[in-house]
Amino acid sequence: MKVMLVLAAVVDLGLAALLIGVSGFIFGGGPEGMKGETGAVIVWVVALAATLAAPVAGFALLGRQRPGLGALVAWAPPIGGALFSSLPFNPY
Repeated sequence: MKVMLVLAAVVDLGLAALLIGVSGFIFGGGPEGMKGETGAVIVWVVALAATLAAPVAGFALLGRQRPGLGALVAWAPPIGGALFSSLPFNPY
């Protein structure tokens, strides 16, 4: 189960790097610019925080003898992101 948590941590950190990398294209003004719509900025910040906190919570649950729940928590952001990105929506 520790291997699953390490893999989840790697995937979560990759997802966080992707979120930071594309933020400049979404919000404008380069990677450090947050000139987008307020709702989009809030959702992005929450997604980044969840992506960074999930592996920490997973390893904390592993330390408390709950490895299955820890793996589920650690894999939640990538799975949730994949499900969210596959939703059909039309922004116009």
